[in-house]
Amino acid sequence: MTNTLLSIQHSSLVHIFILGFFGFAFSILLTPIYTTIAYRYRWWKKLRTTTLTGEKATELQKLHGEKHRRNIPTMAGLIMVVAVSVVTIIFNLDRGQTWLPLAALLGAGLVGLLDDYINIKGDGSGVAGLRSKIKLLLVASVASVSGWWFYQKDGFNSIHLPGSGMLMVGWLIIPIFVLVVVATANAVNISDGLDGLAGGLLATSFTAYSVIALFQGKYALATFCFTIVGSLLSYIWFNIFPARFFMGDVGSFALGTTLGVVAMMTDTLFLLPVIGFVFVAEAGSVILQVLSKKLRNGKKIFRISPIHHHYEAIGWPETKVTMRFWVLGTVFASVGILLAIVGGFV
Repeated sequence: MTNTLLSIQHSSLVHIFILGFFGFAFSILLTPIYTTIAYRYRWWKKLRTTTLTGEKATELQKLHGEKHRRNIPTMAGLIMVVAVSVVTIIFNLDRGQTWLPLAALLGAGLVGLLDDYINIKGDGSGVAGLRSKIKLLLVASVASVSGWWFYQKDGFNSIHLPGSGMLMVGWLIIPIFVLVVVATANAVNISDGLDGLAGGLLATSFTAYSVIALFQGKYALATFCFTIVGSLLSYIWFNIFPARFFMGDVGSFALGTTLGVVAMMTDTLFLLPVIGFVFVAEAGSVILQVLSKKLRNGKKIFRISPIHHHYEAIGWPETKVTMRFWVLGTVFASVGILLAIVGGFV
């Protein structure tokens, strides 16, 4: 039986790495097609000119106004959504493990695509895209449908409490699912502000979840996560400073939503803030900044939020911020895998 298990794990590892390579290779092949279309139709990313609380985004304009005047296309997340979808549908479609994350990837990708389309067609004023409340509603709708499927069709109705075993929550798993997925999607979207930053953080997070899913015997899900990693590596190749293009909301919402879904499917709700620590810090910095300005008569905690822009504003080069955040992301993803092993999650 041990030999059989080892044989299954060996073949599964080969399959995982092959599809990870397919995700990378297919994304590389799609990239020149995307860039040709993006430059021809001027899919330029427009920088927002106002903050969440309505003031002029003067600090942001100082930091990145010149970069955006170079006319860098957005919506490169389309490459990853298409590549991962095609590879999964052809080689890794599994009713219990990949249907749901794939559907979430596509659904949230459509929301991001709509936001990006409005951004590139706009005049660059205001929020440069969908209103925040509308985006939140649309992403929550995708999460709600996914949560219903998670409970009703996949049969999940409990969460793992570290040190205490399983807690049965019944239908309440749906609002928990929605909260986790929406929070993760928005945290990833907030983190997508520097060349290479979100791509690198997502690659380490999905690698961690690929390892956890593998340990849990969820080979199709592990393969799905590593297919995303392969596609992300292709994206990072072109997105590192100076970026040739940006993933846009079609990428950040699609991959952020999927990360939250994968966390729920691996029953690692309480490990997600560890594995995605930098995402939590990024979203938390925005929340703290908004609360401070509203409760302290406009006083700010950070020069500018999210926190990656704060470090830029105090003099760190963009590349230093990105690479140090990558280091933090890798460290916390590794800690997350360790906690999964010792905490009974696998």
